[in-house]
Amino acid sequence: MPTPITMPQQSDTMTEGTVVKWLKKEGDKIKAGEEIAEIETDKATMPMEAFDNGTLAVILTPAGEKAAVGAPIAVLATGSESPDAVKKQYASGAPAAQAKSAPTAAAPAQKAVGSEVASSRPPQSQSATATLEPANTAELKEPDGAMGHHANREAATAVPPLRSSNGGNGNERLRVSPLARRIAQDKGVDLHQVAGTGPGGRIVQKDILLAAEKGASKTPATAPAAAAQLPARVGTGQTEKVQLTKMRTAIATALQRSKQNIPHFYETMDIDVEEISQLRERLNKRLEKEKIRLSIGDFVTQAVAAALKRHPILNATFDAARNEITRYGDVNLGIAVALPEGLIVPVLRGVDQMGLKEIRQRSVDIVERARAQRLKGDEMKGATFTVSNLGAYGVREFMAIVNPPEVGILAVGGAEQRPVVHNGQIVPRTIMTVTLSADHRVVDGAAAADFLRTLKNLLEEPGMQLL
Repeated sequence: MPTPITMPQQSDTMTEGTVVKWLKKEGDKIKAGEEIAEIETDKATMPMEAFDNGTLAVILTPAGEKAAVGAPIAVLATGSESPDAVKKQYASGAPAAQAKSAPTAAAPAQKAVGSEVASSRPPQSQSATATLEPANTAELKEPDGAMGHHANREAATAVPPLRSSNGGNGNERLRVSPLARRIAQDKGVDLHQVAGTGPGGRIVQKDILLAAEKGASKTPATAPAAAAQLPARVGTGQTEKVQLTKMRTAIATALQRSKQNIPHFYETMDIDVEEISQLRERLNKRLEKEKIRLSIGDFVTQAVAAALKRHPILNATFDAARNEITRYGDVNLGIAVALPEGLIVPVLRGVDQMGLKEIRQRSVDIVERARAQRLKGDEMKGATFTVSNLGAYGVREFMAIVNPPEVGILAVGGAEQRPVVHNGQIVPRTIMTVTLSADHRVVDGAAAADFLRTLKNLLEEPGMQLL
């Protein structure tokens, strides 16, 4: 029987998605695991993979249009039925309920120490025949000593509308939807040579896709890549309004809810990482042949994982509706990373079982696959604690917002030389400031202080992790 492909819910706040592009057309043969479409959610643009083999019989939601979560967007002929017959069936208004439905995949339970405890996160509903994987097209960077950008406080830079340079005085406003602008940047399409078909001549997704297929003139290759990323200036005495993207809207909604509903408290501690810095240099010399270069952030990741194992109250999630705390035996560490349009938090699962080399390799791998649009769905959810590092940006210290249902997040500042009293002498030492933000409904001040003290001991004396 025919199988519907439905719009999956990829996050708690997602209510609808936009089909950016179909990678297959009606009548094409499809294999399980093959990418068939690109979908924009409230978090990112993601490729959709088919779960079953079959033939794409009919597309119900064309590129550029939206569909509610759970609504059929296409139908796959998986049995002996004729794809043409399936298409006619749906064209005649046959209800989607006639198609075969597959069970919804539920989020797997996570193991807690000594027993199995289901995650307090609500299961994510998925399509009967397809799954989404994040495809963040923006370049990600992980500077030496940094593990990404501040997950909660740093606002993404919105790109204002372009000004047309064709005719007139050069100040005619070019109306472009945020999604169309991003697709144009990805495909190198010159927006000034695209005719908009949206309201008021606005350039929308389908205009960019059509221009790309027709080979519209692209941005000159001689233009510096960095210049293409710079937002246009707002003219003196002028103003302009920029529509929030779905990702920016989702971030705003989630963080406003967090600050309103979670009683945050903050504790800050200075950590002497002089010994870690020297150890890092020695290890990097030995790892030169393997082309692995450890960062201070890798040591922080390892130490945070070890500290969380000793203080499981912070390696937890809180379900306010059930008045229930779930503690985890594995450390799934969220690493905040900045994107031009917002922020994402890839998850290093089971980081407490990794050595420094594996932490570095997996961190690099997850960033490269994010850049290549190949992150898997479970790598974007299920964190039990988050680390946000702004050290590479010259930030000394800051306070982050808890990412619910987690109960804690660690804000890491830059490691820098400061004059300190050491062994009775004022000497320069490498100092790093960290701030723990915690949910006071779950964590008390003394428990948070104990966690920071353990983290400090592990980083100031690396041998402590061997005990």
